[in-house]
Amino acid sequence: MPARRKVIIDQDTLGPAGTNLQSVALLVNAPGVDVLGVGVVTGDHWRDQQVRHALRLLEIMERTDIPVFAGAEMPLVNTPAATARWESQYGKLIYNGAWDLARPGKWADPRRVDDLPEGNPSTAPAAEAAAAAYVRLARAHPGEIFLWTAGPFTTVALACQLDPEFPRLVRELHFMGGAFAPQTEAREFKLTPRREFNVRFDPEAARVVFRAPWPRVTCSPIDVSNHTRATPDLFAAIARAGTPLARYLDQFGHRNRPMWDEVAAATWIDASLVTQHDDCFIDVCLEPDATYGDMASWSPGSEPGQGQCRARVQQRLDDARFYAQFVELCAR
Repeated sequence: MPARRKVIIDQDTLGPAGTNLQSVALLVNAPGVDVLGVGVVTGDHWRDQQVRHALRLLEIMERTDIPVFAGAEMPLVNTPAATARWESQYGKLIYNGAWDLARPGKWADPRRVDDLPEGNPSTAPAAEAAAAAYVRLARAHPGEIFLWTAGPFTTVALACQLDPEFPRLVRELHFMGGAFAPQTEAREFKLTPRREFNVRFDPEAARVVFRAPWPRVTCSPIDVSNHTRATPDLFAAIARAGTPLARYLDQFGHRNRPMWDEVAAATWIDASLVTQHDDCFIDVCLEPDATYGDMASWSPGSEPGQGQCRARVQQRLDDARFYAQFVELCAR
């Protein structure tokens, strides 16, 4: 019998449901997979509120054995004020995640938590900080753990700084993030095809991660997933299962939205869903100009040789098999 795969999930678990938590559900329900923990980082929303959504999802799925770790509350360098200054020079960003909330009269306090539409969790997060937990688990299982991440890279960067050997102890980094040349009419990517939220929210953390010595890196960018849609038909098929998760998704699942994180989860579960990859070196632009936070990439042999990591960048997806897998795992 093949060994079960061990994975740490690093995610900004905005909820209820939606691409963030639906990807977590796929990974938790995947056969032959042991989820060792879910780390939650500020990204689409503030960390503390997102921690509660993650806890509640695991309660609904009856998987409270999986610990939830609080990750980074703020990026390494970037702030709402710094982003506002950048926008005053180079134009408004389409999407700012938690920074869109960080204004008086909205949700300026990152520690504020509100009642959840899906019900408040009765469980609590682990006392251990996420970065410390990642290092501890990697040391306990050297070469065995996959690190799957679909939020800003802040917590992962902190783990790399906490233990410089951490990346070498991980079997593979598989991340949702970045954009190269997505075929889309979406305003967010049409005019700035190299800009993507997970990388742009904390570019300095992305630089730390992209220059760390991972044995293997897989990038699931906007390019491979932006055309997908979470259609009502998918949720109707899942609802027929009648499980607590199916009822949760039937009520809260986001219809007709791109399935960015679900694709990243599904293609980690079954790599054969990807029908075309690019092999390239990747980095992030940190110049304080209009390119700040944009992805950079080079073909092998043309990279600058300053520590950029080599990545398998997903390009094309077997859509039919992906949708079938999404329904199957969410209906388990």
